[in-house]
Amino acid sequence: MANYELIFVTKPNLDDETRETVLERVKSVIETNGEIEKVDAWGNRKLAYPIQKFTDGFYTLVNFKSSADVPKELDRNLRINENVIRHMIVVSE
Repeated sequence: MANYELIFVTKPNLDDETRETVLERVKSVIETNGEIEKVDAWGNRKLAYPIQKFTDGFYTLVNFKSSADVPKELDRNLRINENVIRHMIVVSE
């Protein structure tokens, strides 16, 4: 199992319940074949450039361990989710 970092940015105008739903979906995908080490909500931050006409976004960092197929499934799920405006998954060492 490898260590991964996922950071995703959700729309800044979402309520807490919707934001929590997105996070729970991410957690459920990871826990199918891996384990979550840490979840860190960074909060609303200014974006470097406008994305989908948003200048701010709510950042969330998730550190996890899993096999190689979990990041692929996470990527697929986050691309489909209309509340996520950007995401990135990297292997951490």
